[in-house]
Amino acid sequence: MTGDETRPRIRHNDYSPLTPAPIGRWRPELPVSVIIPAHGGQHRLDLALASLAAQTYPAHLTEVVIVDDGSSPPLRLPEIRPENTRMIATTNGWGPGHAFNTGVAATEGTVVQRLDADMVVHREHLEALLRWHHLTDYLVTIGAKRFIEEPPVTAAEVHQAVAGGTLKRLFDPDKAIPSTTEMTILRLDGLRSSKNPYHVCTGPTLSLYRTLFREIGGFDQEVQRGEDTELGYRLAQAGAVFVPDLEARAVHLGLPAQRRDRGATVRAVEPYLAHRVPLRRDLRKERGRRWRVPYVEVVLRVAEAGERETRAAVNAALDGTLPDVAVTLVAPWSALPTGRHSVLEAPGFDLRMIREGFHDDPRVRLAEDVTPSAAPVPFRYSGPVDVPPAPATLERMVKALLDERLGLLVVDFPDGRTATLERTEAVGRARLLAAPGEPLADVIHQTHGVRHSPAGDFWPSLAGRPAVTPAPSQAPASGGRPLDGRSSGASPSETGRSQPAESRPGSQPESRPGSGSELRASTALSAETRSAMAGLTQAWTPGGARRERSWIRRVRTALRSRYL
Repeated sequence: MTGDETRPRIRHNDYSPLTPAPIGRWRPELPVSVIIPAHGGQHRLDLALASLAAQTYPAHLTEVVIVDDGSSPPLRLPEIRPENTRMIATTNGWGPGHAFNTGVAATEGTVVQRLDADMVVHREHLEALLRWHHLTDYLVTIGAKRFIEEPPVTAAEVHQAVAGGTLKRLFDPDKAIPSTTEMTILRLDGLRSSKNPYHVCTGPTLSLYRTLFREIGGFDQEVQRGEDTELGYRLAQAGAVFVPDLEARAVHLGLPAQRRDRGATVRAVEPYLAHRVPLRRDLRKERGRRWRVPYVEVVLRVAEAGERETRAAVNAALDGTLPDVAVTLVAPWSALPTGRHSVLEAPGFDLRMIREGFHDDPRVRLAEDVTPSAAPVPFRYSGPVDVPPAPATLERMVKALLDERLGLLVVDFPDGRTATLERTEAVGRARLLAAPGEPLADVIHQTHGVRHSPAGDFWPSLAGRPAVTPAPSQAPASGGRPLDGRSSGASPSETGRSQPAESRPGSQPESRPGSGSELRASTALSAETRSAMAGLTQAWTPGGARRERSWIRRVRTALRSRYL
């Protein structure tokens, strides 16, 4: 999906600026595909289809697909059903998520609606949810439901009751059990004040644009329990807004699973969510574990860094007080020599040593560039390689972001460089809403908030040192690239500033012989040495192999005259 300035810029999950059309007094236009994953339960499916056959949403805009997920005997289409209804079967997989993905692939509606096969919906159910999607395309709408023991009713009786608006005569509302989802929605002002609204993204009835569903990759077919919550989490990271509509009423036939065996139900969900939803910190109490989706991605641009300072920065990120961290090292790895070459004298010695030192570490990824979004990782840190995070830096930055519900935290160092921590859901929202050429930070400021802080707030060793705050257009976001394209954590020469080494954060008064940053930290190198080093840097680029030996000799000569 691309940015569109006509989309409303909703802050957090407060969708108050949107005003839905009154039910029955508007003209629907969007085609909807209602997809029903089903495994057995023919009678309940018959009741669900009978209720769908009496909807107020136009029949010519509605298609219904039942996805038979391995029922034995196979399910059949009943006599009472919507006009455009068909049955397909799953292949090469199983489970509700796989079944829904199969249904999406077989349909074409602009909006896709998931409905459980044991749901009997009131006549305005689809209309109530679909009216929101006519306002904008990045909403996830959630219907209401109440649980009730299944009474002895027929499909014909259900169809007549739904069409006449008398469903409560068949299903006594006084005997219905409200869902915990509905109670949460009421408690949090319709989720407008919810910090994590995806928690109530339950599968029995929800709808969203097909484009949004496809952008996040659909359901994770490996998740057999809690698949709807996991889907909601990834939708949140993509910038979606969650809108519950309690006028989209429904009856869920049968008591909730938690009533039957709460302990087993919770245990069945936990391992799936623990690995895939990092914000569920309560499920990640074992600090020694490694999880499928990390909590924070640390991005370090190491193309011009030394091996030793890179190792120090990686170790600092992984050994801090915040567990659950992964590191991405960004450099032109494909430009390094391949095949037979001189290990000592071939171009890019430090980069080759970095690559060999980290390519087998599962917590470290080597990348040519940074993806536009860290999703599904909820937070991304970017900063200078030569200013490693202090032990508590990442934990403090995440806390600041969470406490103030910010989308972007920019830390300003005394030399004018910056480090950033971005919230993935804010970047996802900004990518949806930004007009062509509009800085993402401007959108994040509107939807989540941006804050600048001095480095001393998160690096104790820099406390009390004044920070240089860059101009607003330099505020970085998304992978350490400022919104104007300049590199986050750039050296003073890259930003047009000239700073002595001793004034840079994290630098030492004296460089250690052999340090990877020794030459860069020295301010007394001769012009000849700097020229030779510049040439060597050029020789590292593709096509520079023929010049490498002469530049290496020049650097050796310059260093020998300087230090020997």
